[in-house]
Amino acid sequence: MLYGGIEVGGTKIICAVGAGPADVQAESRFPTTTPGEALAQIIAFFQQYSLAAIGIGSFGPISLNRGASDYGFITSTPKQGWANTDLAGTIGRALDVPVGFDTDVNAAALGEWHWGAGKDLETCLYLTIGTGVGGGGICNGRLMHGLLHPEMGHIRLPHDRGVDPFAGICPYHGDCLEGLASGPALQARWGAPAESLAADHPAWALEAHYLALACVSFMCILSPQRIILGGGVMSQPQLFPLIQREVLTLLNGYIQVPAVMQHIDTYIVPPGLGSRVGVLGALALAGQAALQQQAVQ
Repeated sequence: MLYGGIEVGGTKIICAVGAGPADVQAESRFPTTTPGEALAQIIAFFQQYSLAAIGIGSFGPISLNRGASDYGFITSTPKQGWANTDLAGTIGRALDVPVGFDTDVNAAALGEWHWGAGKDLETCLYLTIGTGVGGGGICNGRLMHGLLHPEMGHIRLPHDRGVDPFAGICPYHGDCLEGLASGPALQARWGAPAESLAADHPAWALEAHYLALACVSFMCILSPQRIILGGGVMSQPQLFPLIQREVLTLLNGYIQVPAVMQHIDTYIVPPGLGSRVGVLGALALAGQAALQQQAVQ
């Protein structure tokens, strides 16, 4: 079957047609401008193809309650002009196909579980560290949902203001994980874009400390079999060994399993799908939607 996948990010949108990583037949990307303009571009792209389903991984917050009147909407996002946008409904009606809808990070987690670093695991966690910080997870082969959807980027961290006097940039919480460790937080703290900082800049040890604190919290709460770290900030190769060492230091021998104690380098890893993890995850969402539709029929 041929599926459509849409990664709706805060700055860009990526659309793809295919069945998985080895079969992507067409792709398009464009800036995330206004909802009207972006939705028109998405629909025009996919109208060229005969699709079995569409998958959408979107920035949030979003409504995933199928019984709610705003199901499929981007809801209270701070992104200007996008609050209360009917994303899934507009696309589904225009293209007349089943739609799989979830957060961009849950979609990425699903893609990694199908084809990437989470393959053959029952439980894994995907975190993206970029313009924002977010997380998605697979538990017993199912995406994590609950009252809403995971908001892992907004957990609170121990913040030693004597070491790091930076107040944080999250408009809701100040110094939550996103407020301290996102790409914009790095730029605001150090006065330069993260990608311009030297590999031995003190920014990276501090960044690794905050990300390790987050990983340890998620390990203790969710007990994932692997943690996958993606996003633009993680393109700095020196971060992985720094985070891995700091996680072991923070755990202080508490979690006594070989996957952590002896193989931390294969426990905290980059995405197996690389930079395409978001849109490929959206294709995986489309596959789920098609199967659900078949089950109903």
